[in-house]
Amino acid sequence: MPPRVKICGLKRPEDALTAARAGADYLGFVFFERSPRHLTMTDAVRLRDRLPHGPERVGVFVDPDFALLSAAVDALDLDWIQLHGDETPKFASLVRARFGLNVIKALPVATVADVADARRWYGHADALLFDAKPPATPDALPGGNAVSFPWELMKGQDIALPWFLAGGLTPDNVAEAIRASNAPALDISSGVESAPGEKSAEKIEAFLKAAKSPI
Repeated sequence: MPPRVKICGLKRPEDALTAARAGADYLGFVFFERSPRHLTMTDAVRLRDRLPHGPERVGVFVDPDFALLSAAVDALDLDWIQLHGDETPKFASLVRARFGLNVIKALPVATVADVADARRWYGHADALLFDAKPPATPDALPGGNAVSFPWELMKGQDIALPWFLAGGLTPDNVAEAIRASNAPALDISSGVESAPGEKSAEKIEAFLKAAKSPI
C-alpha cells in the first residue's frame, strides 16, 4: 500500500483543491503566528466552505490553549488536532476528551533514543509524527524547517501507533525516504513550496505522484 500523505501549511483553497485532486489523504492548516504558513482565524472561517471534501482536515498547533483549539475546530470543522510543541501526554489526553477528535503528536528526532520516546505517548495520542529536531538557531520553527533526520532510524521500529515521517521531504527524495524508513504516512510542507508559505501546484502534484507510485 502506498503511504498516506498530508499536505501541510495550506492557506489557499486552490492549493487544497490541487492536493485533494492529486490524492492527498490529509490537508494541514497551521495555527502558529511565527510560521509563514500561519492561518488566521478570520481566514480559516473564509476558507472552510471552499475546501474540497474527501481529505481529512488537520489543525496544527504549538502549545495551544483550549480557546485557540476550540476556535480552530469550529472554524475549519477539523478531524484531527496535531500538537507540535512541548505538550505533555496528559495534555494530549485532555484534548482528546475535550474535543472528541484524534490527536497527532509531533516528536523531534535526531537519534534512535528520540524514536524510543514514542512509547510514552501510547494511550494519549492516536498517531505520531516524527520530524527532525529544529536547528539551534533563534529563528528556527518547531517544524517546517526543510531539514531531515536519518530516515533509517525508523526502519524496523516497533511503533504501536500510526505514524508520519516529516522533515526535509521533497518530490525528488520521497521515494528514497519511503524505502529507507518504511513510513506508512508522510507529512510535507516546505518541500512543496515556491517560497516560504507559498505552495506550488506543480510541486504538490509531483510529490503526490512520487509518493503514491510503486517503490
